[in-house]
Amino acid sequence: MPLIIHAASISDQIAGWYTDLGPWLFYGVVWLLVFAGTGLFIGAFVPFVTGDSLVFAAGLVAATNPGGDNIWIMATGVGIAAWLGDQVGYTLGRHYGRPYLERRKGQWLRTAIAKSEKFYEAWGWWAVVIARFMPWARVFVPAIAGIARMNYYKFFSANLVGAVAWGVGLTVAGYFAASIPAVKNASYAIAGFFILASLVAGVRVWLKNRKSA
Repeated sequence: MPLIIHAASISDQIAGWYTDLGPWLFYGVVWLLVFAGTGLFIGAFVPFVTGDSLVFAAGLVAATNPGGDNIWIMATGVGIAAWLGDQVGYTLGRHYGRPYLERRKGQWLRTAIAKSEKFYEAWGWWAVVIARFMPWARVFVPAIAGIARMNYYKFFSANLVGAVAWGVGLTVAGYFAASIPAVKNASYAIAGFFILASLVAGVRVWLKNRKSA
């Protein structure tokens, strides 16, 4: 599975961070990168450093350092950082609007923004949840939801569900993938489950709205 292979490679690199920084500074670096991925749009330029592989690798590192790196502290912090990052992205989109996104240059960025807009228009509330598992959507959907003036409380709840499913879920999956061999072949299926469940629920909502219309 690409995620496990890439995360294992990253875990070798960030294991050095843990050695150099110690557990608490290590937590802070991982949490800051997760937050910056969406809150500061860094994920638009280095998606693999701030995305799935990072949080999965953080779980792997926690499993190899059980005496100092507590998986539940790491996973909870990742979930909070992910939630805060999207909240900041939403706020930027709501208050600064399209000009902020239009300052993002590059064909890849513009394509990702356009795809994210269509994705949000099609899925609404569920787009915020599902986008967590899609690198191109994870960065821009929160800002686009803000531009579209999505109800704050709806965004809040969708963001919370997505942050727990992605941030806490993948970090814990990484931990158990390292400590329980049987999980290695099923770890990314955890993320797939949340995506599939979100898609099914989203289709049901779309069909219901279409029928009502």
